Amino acid sequence: MMKIQRLSAVARKEFIHVFRDWRSLFLAIAIPMVLILLFGYALNMDLKNVSTAVWDQSNTPESRELISLFDGSPYFSLNSYHDNYRSLQAALDSGQAMLAIVIPADFTGKIQHGEQVKVQVIVDGSDANTARLALSYATGLGLIYSRQVGTQRLRLLGKGELMMPVEMVPRAWYNPDLRSQNVIIPGILAVVMMIIAAMLTSITVAKEWEVGTMEQLISTPVRVPELIVGKFIPYFVIGILDVSIAVIVGHYLYGVPLRGSVGLLFLMASIFLTGGLFFGMMISIVMKTQILANQVAMVAGFLPTMLLSGFVFAIENMPAPIQWLTYIVPARYFIALLRGIYLKGIGLEILWIDALLLTGYTGIMILFAHKKMKLMLE
Repeated sequence: MMKIQRLSAVARKEFIHVFRDWRSLFLAIAIPMVLILLFGYALNMDLKNVSTAVWDQSNTPESRELISLFDGSPYFSLNSYHDNYRSLQAALDSGQAMLAIVIPADFTGKIQHGEQVKVQVIVDGSDANTARLALSYATGLGLIYSRQVGTQRLRLLGKGELMMPVEMVPRAWYNPDLRSQNVIIPGILAVVMMIIAAMLTSITVAKEWEVGTMEQLISTPVRVPELIVGKFIPYFVIGILDVSIAVIVGHYLYGVPLRGSVGLLFLMASIFLTGGLFFGMMISIVMKTQILANQVAMVAGFLPTMLLSGFVFAIENMPAPIQWLTYIVPARYFIALLRGIYLKGIGLEILWIDALLLTGYTGIMILFAHKKMKLMLE
């Protein structure tokens, strides 16, 4: 049985250590802010203002109309015009342009005769994701122009409007503007909390061994549950403060909507944070040195959260063995919960499986930390 007096004494001692080490406390507050600002502004997957070069061999009103579609689009920025392939290639090689459009000399003649005409689109594939998006948008603009030309031709022939046999009407739910920040900012919460856990609790027990105070703790009546929970409480408070900062900054600075329950968000964040803190504490118990414990916690906690949680890379696009590996990464479930709460506004009636698995992970980490601490003190 835990006694409140002994538990509060350990927690008070740990709070004193935290406030004395003002550098670590400052980093614990500053790092989340830096990460939110950095990821929010730098990690932007939206396609905008792709530098575009043009070689218009036709130089007619029809070809200029096609070019105007690209020039008026927010996805492309026409910044250079060329009259030969060598100049066009130099623009792509130097990075002056990422996409090039080549309109053939017979462009207008073939259109007027109702013939098919091919417009060449060249893209710099060294950035595969951006290149894929740029080609997709360029193809879409080409289809828009083709429909305009077909409609005008039918009108001239007195045959009315061009009717497409099938017309796809796309609509995005939950994130209608397809803003990448609406997806990235919630995911940052998982990264922030895992970093806090790795940076703070991974050294809490190891520090006791290095400074020689662990022997004094062992000689006191404090029991294992009281020791680990007392050490856990201060860092949990700091972690919840960081979560609050991330939620407020994401909403007011980036305009990320929070459609679901705030209470459910903080409940799930508390469960994930608890698991991360006890994970870091378990590493600290095993390693017994601050530097090694911190390095192991960063590698074992931060990297899987970044790479295998679905935060940056879609799990569905990963090889099958890696997809199976992601099931042991708790951030996978937490990020699914965050996106469901933030963007879809759904609750545990749908997200209960992810919540259950996340709770199971936290319970396992608490049991492991307790067991390791008990073995260490015996």
